[in-house]
Amino acid sequence: MSASSKLPPFDPADPLGIDDLLEPEDLAIRDTVRNWAADRVLPQVAEWYERGELPEIRELARELGAIGALGMSLSGYGCAGASAVQYGLACLELEAADSGIRSLVSVQGSLAMYALHRFGSEEQKQTWLPGMAAGEIIGCFGLTEPDHGSDPAGMRTYAKRDGSDWVLNGRKMWITNGSVAGVAVVWAQSDDGIRGFVVPAGTPGFSAPEIKHKWSLRASVTSELVLDDVRLPADAVLPEVTGLRGPLSCLSHARYGIVWGAMGAARSCFETAVEYAKTREQFGRPIGGFQLTQAKLADMAVELHKGILLAHHLGRRMDAGRLRPEQVSFGKLNNVREAIEICRTARTVLGANGISLEYPVMRHATNLESVLTYEGTVEMHQLVLGKALTGLDAFR
Repeated sequence: MSASSKLPPFDPADPLGIDDLLEPEDLAIRDTVRNWAADRVLPQVAEWYERGELPEIRELARELGAIGALGMSLSGYGCAGASAVQYGLACLELEAADSGIRSLVSVQGSLAMYALHRFGSEEQKQTWLPGMAAGEIIGCFGLTEPDHGSDPAGMRTYAKRDGSDWVLNGRKMWITNGSVAGVAVVWAQSDDGIRGFVVPAGTPGFSAPEIKHKWSLRASVTSELVLDDVRLPADAVLPEVTGLRGPLSCLSHARYGIVWGAMGAARSCFETAVEYAKTREQFGRPIGGFQLTQAKLADMAVELHKGILLAHHLGRRMDAGRLRPEQVSFGKLNNVREAIEICRTARTVLGANGISLEYPVMRHATNLESVLTYEGTVEMHQLVLGKALTGLDAFR
């Protein structure tokens, strides 16, 4: 018997055999999230996207909590305590449905809940995290401002002491979940440096008007946060961090999820292109039998599965406590950029049908235009890597 006859068959869905690196529990979590997304998101997401709303967000949040997807890599307080790889697999499956759904989960777990879990007091954790893990409370994360995105150190939102209280004034922009959040983690300048604050919805002076007329992330709630003399008690501040280290560490955790998630959007477009190419006929035969189409599919497959392998590698490093922020930048820069290219190539395979909401390709492509620039633009991640490679700071 030849050695080649002992080899497993080639799997077009997993050409590199990456599933061999996963444990049974990893696969079970992936399948749970994939099945939930197929049942609850895919049948309706094109309509939600076309309408520019996510009407069932509260129900979806509770269902995501029930399957352990909210704050899933955190431990205690009702959180699942999953591995980084398991969280990444969940992000991939969620974004294969829609980037807006993965954003809901990322902001809830990797930003708002992560900030409370890592920097909050025990009372803050007990008050908020169990309800957030269950999806009963939706959270948001206020860092970006109308005039300060890539340079958060220049934020103008300010927290001033007034006796034992804090009074916050300022604006935050492009805040996922803002209008439906029961609690906001807001970062502000203070005389003590940048501090994080827990702001319950309904606090006088706090409002979150929804941002409309988006052409990307349409199946997602995006808002402005307005803080006009918002008075908070002394125990509203996150006690365990001062300075940009706080919000930036949260962003690094969320960016890690994007490394996986972007590959979910890419996979959806790639699979759509393959199936379309096998059934769409031109010149008397399926277009998948033409060399140029096969070249496109091969190149898409190479970049897709390289990206998944990169995400897996970074996840193993995170689980081992060895993942550096520069490595997260490496993953976000590569995987989002390649995901967009895969989506654009898939659109060419589908021709005019590529712009129809009957197929997911254009929806993913426009969503990824937001993913490309949020939580660090291409240029910022290039500069992070440039500094790491040369030791020279080119940010200023």
